[in-house]
Amino acid sequence: MYICMLVCAAKRNIVSTVNLDCKLDLKAIALQARNAEYNPKRFAAVIMRIREPKTTALIFASGKMVCTGAKSEQQSKLAARKYARIIQKLGFPAKFKDFKIQNIVGSCDVKFPIRLEGLAYSHGAFSSYEPELFPGLIYRMKQPKIVLLIFVSGKIVLTGAKVRDETYTAFENIYPVLTEFRKVQQCVLYKYRNNT
Repeated sequence: MYICMLVCAAKRNIVSTVNLDCKLDLKAIALQARNAEYNPKRFAAVIMRIREPKTTALIFASGKMVCTGAKSEQQSKLAARKYARIIQKLGFPAKFKDFKIQNIVGSCDVKFPIRLEGLAYSHGAFSSYEPELFPGLIYRMKQPKIVLLIFVSGKIVLTGAKVRDETYTAFENIYPVLTEFRKVQQCVLYKYRNNT
């Protein structure tokens, strides 16, 4: 597990949801709140941002809210609470119900190139690789139920986790497979003749 924590701790994005349990006037929110934008023709939610923790919230008229961009579960909950507080200060009877982590996206780099064709052929039941459509191999792991995007460069994106340990377990499971399909760098040696 230490390899994973070392390599996978790189970048993370937490997506969470919460129910503010009241109907919201999105136009009024967008006009009164700072760092808020609302364009109902393009998207049916107010997009609001805060700096600490650096996150973005999608706030819907139904009172449902999606919070993205946090680096940890704790940060995601704190950010969601801050957004709920902003809505309360604007005069809405917002509550904080049913907070849930919906998705943890992690990324890492194994620091070696990977033979994606070989991996796709050998693990066909889990893999989808169509380089003319998308440069990465899509690997759908069954246990834990995680989707990995594996790139020839050795960069990996893990998505679909509800708890952080699922990300670590998925990486632990895939790492031996990746080393099996490690691309061997071929070096061409040139012999130089000494003309002296």
